[in-house]
Amino acid sequence: MNGLIKGLLDVALDAIEGGRGDQNERGEERSRSSWAEVVSGDQQTHQSPGFGSAHSNVGHSQETYGKTEESEHSGGSRMKTRYEQEGDYQSNDGWEKIPKRSSKSHHQVHKDQWDNYKRPVDEQDYSSGVDCSVDVEPSQDELADLSLALQKLWELDSSRLVPGKDYQIDCGEGKKVYQSGDMAEGSLFSWLSEETFKRPTFARFCSLLDNYNPHEGCKEDVTAQEKQEQAAFIEEISRTGPIKYLHKYLSAKGVASENYQDFKKMLTSLWFDLYGRGGTSGSSSAFEHVFVGEIKQREEQEVSGFHNWIQFYLEEVKGRVDYQGYIFPRRRGQVPDSETQLLTIQFEWNGVLKSVSSTLVGVSPEFEVAVYTLCFYLGGEDNHVELGPYPVNIKCYRLGNHIGSAFPIADS
Repeated sequence: MNGLIKGLLDVALDAIEGGRGDQNERGEERSRSSWAEVVSGDQQTHQSPGFGSAHSNVGHSQETYGKTEESEHSGGSRMKTRYEQEGDYQSNDGWEKIPKRSSKSHHQVHKDQWDNYKRPVDEQDYSSGVDCSVDVEPSQDELADLSLALQKLWELDSSRLVPGKDYQIDCGEGKKVYQSGDMAEGSLFSWLSEETFKRPTFARFCSLLDNYNPHEGCKEDVTAQEKQEQAAFIEEISRTGPIKYLHKYLSAKGVASENYQDFKKMLTSLWFDLYGRGGTSGSSSAFEHVFVGEIKQREEQEVSGFHNWIQFYLEEVKGRVDYQGYIFPRRRGQVPDSETQLLTIQFEWNGVLKSVSSTLVGVSPEFEVAVYTLCFYLGGEDNHVELGPYPVNIKCYRLGNHIGSAFPIADS
């Protein structure tokens, strides 16, 4: 029976690929679908014939969202990802089971509400608002010390996940940045609580991840629906402690308006306005680079950005990320384990190497938006602070009036 099912699946996939062969290949062609369709595997039913092609104009293999196709120069043969080879699993309870690369378990992502995020902003349901025991009014000491302000944001992150309770990671073996070879037998994530993606800000964050072409220099075409998703995400996180604190801090410093609606517009512009990268205008944004990641199209392809653990987890369970081990820490005695939430790692994304990347595991989207926004407006390129138990340098690079990149580095 398994052989019959696999045979039917291969025939269906070959038919779809054949239909794509007639599409005009352009550097600006985008890969998009609703997030629910990506997770459920239903995009083949609803997509246009050209869906799934994020073409580059170089002689390398063509990277597609969820699939890898060889260039026409090699005869157009198709290599399936592990995700496609193993198949997907649909239950009758509204959950989608996605197989892992290491096959330790099946992960579930709840997707029932995600299509609702595409409705007009004023027609959506949001959480009732911040409910935390920590005061969101910044103290005079915090206003005078950015490090204290960022530590306060850590305390305000009530949605941060707990290692061992909400998720489990396996760091594998360590390596130097310049060393090649996979030092991790399995995936970074062993499991993640199914409750995670029921959290409003987490779910809305996920709905944004399929809005981008990962190839640097490919012009983005933002639809009205995607703008609604962006505004809805900002509206949702604006009800949380970290963002309310951010507003009060920036308004006290004269950076942001005291009017909360104006502040939300400022956040939307900072994170989602398009700017040029890789020689093409309107091809990137702070959100895409920092959280989603981009693939540089130079002499040798490389991954840039991609510092968010949620994006890493979702791409890993679909077989598009290959975790290759952690990078040895600068200070001895700081070898990461399953409890560590500040990681420096190496991985491949769609077969393209990210030699060194750092990320805060388990933190909420609102926390990261607040930290990087605060550093952008009131910090420098290097911001040596403490986040919980971790001494961290928050790197924040400017690209004109935009966030060029932002990410944490373990301080030595």
